[in-house]
Amino acid sequence: MKNMLLYIAGMLICCSCVYGEGAANGGGLPSYVLDRAYELEDTGDLDQLIAVAGDRKLVLMGEASHGTREYYAWRDSISRRLIAEHGFRFIAVEGDWASLYELNRYVKDLPGAPGSAREVLEGLSRWPLWMWGNEEVVALAEWLRDFNDPLPSSEKVGFYGKDVYDEWNSMEKVLSFTREHAGDLYDQLSGYYACLEPYDGDSWQYAQMVARGAGDCVMALSAAVDVIRGASGMFGHLPPHAYFYLEQNALVVKHAEKFYRKSVTRQDASSWNSRVHYMNLTVNRLLNFYGPEAQGIVWAHNTHIGDARFTEMHQRRQENIGQLTRVEHGPDHVFLIGFTTYEGTVKAGAGWGERMQKMEVPRARSNSIEDIFRQTGLDRFYLLFDDADRTHEQFMQAYGNRAIGVVYNPRQDARQYVQTIVPLRYDAVLFFRETEALTPLVR
Repeated sequence: MKNMLLYIAGMLICCSCVYGEGAANGGGLPSYVLDRAYELEDTGDLDQLIAVAGDRKLVLMGEASHGTREYYAWRDSISRRLIAEHGFRFIAVEGDWASLYELNRYVKDLPGAPGSAREVLEGLSRWPLWMWGNEEVVALAEWLRDFNDPLPSSEKVGFYGKDVYDEWNSMEKVLSFTREHAGDLYDQLSGYYACLEPYDGDSWQYAQMVARGAGDCVMALSAAVDVIRGASGMFGHLPPHAYFYLEQNALVVKHAEKFYRKSVTRQDASSWNSRVHYMNLTVNRLLNFYGPEAQGIVWAHNTHIGDARFTEMHQRRQENIGQLTRVEHGPDHVFLIGFTTYEGTVKAGAGWGERMQKMEVPRARSNSIEDIFRQTGLDRFYLLFDDADRTHEQFMQAYGNRAIGVVYNPRQDARQYVQTIVPLRYDAVLFFRETEALTPLVR
């Protein structure tokens, strides 16, 4: 494997040097793809994908942007079938733990659950609101609620955020929970979290002050997690999910501190990787929580779920959860699905925190994998990669694979590509000739 990675890294470097000069042209690859493509019209066309993915421990589904309707809708369709036909137990998404746990309360009808999925998602407050506050997620959550209603509580399917953000909300959840259920523990935790009080909800200010020589809160936040773990017996009268929720909120605070601090004090991949390792930790904790036979679904951007070792990210020493899950659980127990498009529209902001806009996604640049897929003439299809693809000379070249974030400038779209050896980065890819922006709840 090490030699393969070195070889692939060399290919990625070589291809990126000459990419714009047309070295990686499609040639016969569009015809090869056309012969192996499964056309995609309705959920019944997913049969082959579901048959392969259904016995995996983890199915990770990506997206080439955070604002495209088709990515959400087809991840929804795949998730429903994995849950209904193969018994998958949870969905973990690239969202915040504390706020999206309210959606978990709703779909499981837990005590204190809000009255509807829409009520939860319209109450989100952290930018970008459209990423989870959209009609597509409402539809999935309401389906989950209907699916769960006749099931006993131990068999209900969960919905969780697995990202490291919204740490101040998580800290407040820890304090309010212990204030209600364990007053002595609340006093102790308040003392640890007092370390962050001078920064008044601004983690970037905290990180910048640490970079200038201020004391950090590493020991205090780690101690808070240790105290909660040591006091698990105090919560024996509560259902297991309540203690799990408490502990995970404390982990958010601990790992968010690390992410922000490294973002400011280090000029390498360590902040990216710290966030990735927290996401992976959360997925593994959910697997453990649901039991040894549990299967889980993960939604995140392609840059998180497509194995980083087979992209230019590897050269920058960036890891991701697609890579980590393959290494930890074995490639035969993990299934990675990428999503991409040739052109269309997307919801995004021109800058961080700026107004949501409907933006044009221009035609993919020449010689990108999206351009090659477009040359098949098919509007929508998916590929399932096997040994034939992974020994095909043209398919094993590095191609640009578009990656749009919550911040986007269509005029600079040519920069939005990750050099990728597609059949190794993913186990399957869904392609759409044209896509449209998702439908936000708040316009």
